[in-house]
Amino acid sequence: MHNGKDLRRKTVIDINTAESLGTVCDIDVDLGTGRINSIILPPKEIFSGLFSKNRERVIPWQSVKAVGREYILVDYSELSELLP
Repeated sequence: MHNGKDLRRKTVIDINTAESLGTVCDIDVDLGTGRINSIILPPKEIFSGLFSKNRERVIPWQSVKAVGREYILVDYSELSELLP
């Protein structure tokens, strides 16, 4: 079992390309069950301004394959249809 405090600031890695997708900035939790729905990454663009169209990236918990001490491994190919 994982708690949100442990997941924040972990680096998210795509298992297909070994590319770093960013660092977890937030999580979405179902308050009724206490289960994690998704992890949230900041926008991909570093210099996203106030009026930028870049949005946080939401990765469903189902796409998370492993959680380590410093890294979270995800199957990003599952998300290509979901993310803009």
